[in-house]
Amino acid sequence: MRYTTFPSTGWQVPVIGMGCWGLGGQWGQTDVAVAVATLEHALAAGITLFDTADAYGTELGTSESLLGRTLLGRRHQVLIATKAGAWGVRQGARVAITHPCHVALCCDASLHRLRTDYIDLYQCHLGDCGEPELWLEAFARLQRQGKIRAFGISTDRLDVAQAFHRQGGCAAVQLDCSLVNRGASSGLLPWCAAQHIATLIRGPLAQGLLTGKFTPASTFTDQVRQGWNSGASRAAFLERLALVERLRAIAAGRPLTAFALRALLADPAVTTLIPGARSPAQLDDQLAALDLPWSAADDQALAALAGGG
Repeated sequence: MRYTTFPSTGWQVPVIGMGCWGLGGQWGQTDVAVAVATLEHALAAGITLFDTADAYGTELGTSESLLGRTLLGRRHQVLIATKAGAWGVRQGARVAITHPCHVALCCDASLHRLRTDYIDLYQCHLGDCGEPELWLEAFARLQRQGKIRAFGISTDRLDVAQAFHRQGGCAAVQLDCSLVNRGASSGLLPWCAAQHIATLIRGPLAQGLLTGKFTPASTFTDQVRQGWNSGASRAAFLERLALVERLRAIAAGRPLTAFALRALLADPAVTTLIPGARSPAQLDDQLAALDLPWSAADDQALAALAGGG
C-alpha cells in the first residue's frame, strides 16, 4: 500500500481506501461472511480508511454495523468516514434534516452502529444541502464534544463545496469521478487542491462499468442500477459502454479495473480513491492498480480521448 497526507489534518491515508456501500445490500444480496472476509482482507492489505454512510443498508442490516463489528479491538488502527442526510432515500422516505439537533441524532446513531465513540470524518450526504449553516453549526458542536474529528461534504457541485467551506473548516470533499465521468477534473478537483481540501473519489469504477464485465445485453436487479435497464438511462449506459471499449484499447492488455484506478491516481488533486469491493477477489483487482506500469503516453492517450480524439 502507498500512503499520502490528508490535507489540513495531517492524517496518513492509503491512496486506495475502501468504500463500504456495497456491503449494505443495496447492490444485491450480501453474504455477511464474504463481506467480513473482504473487510479483513482490506485491513491485511494496509487499507486504513473506510467510507460508509448511515443510508448504506437495507432492513437486513447496514454497512456501518458490519464495519463496527469487524473493527472491534482495532478501531484505533483505522480512519472511519461516514455520512448523514440521506437516511431512507432508497425507500422513498428520507428523514429531513431541519435543525442541528437532527444531525447530532444521526451522529449518535452512527456512533452506536459503528461501536465507537468518535468518527474521524463526518460528511454531509446531501449533494445540494442549501444554505450550509445548519450543518456547519452541527459539525462545530460535534467537534467540541469530541464526537467527530473533521467534517466534509459529498457533492459534485463546485458552488456547494465553496459555500460549505466559506468558514474555512471543510476538511474533505467526496466526489464522483472516473474515466467515463471526468467533469470534476476541470472544476471541483483543482479547487479542492488549491484550498488544501482532501478529495475522496467515489465511483472511480463508474458503478462497475470500468471493470469491463458488462455487455450491451446486461441487465440489473440491484436497487442502485436497476434504472439502467430502460429509457434514457439505458441509452446512457450503452453510450458509456462504448467508451469503456475505447478505454480497453488504450489499456492494451492491462486489467481494465486497475487501469481505470491508476489513471485517477496520476492526478495530483486526488487524495484517495474509495472504490467498493464485495469480495476479496474484487479488492485484489483494485489493489493491482498500485503496481500497474504507467507512462506519459497513457496520459496523452486519455487526454486525446477526453478531447474527442
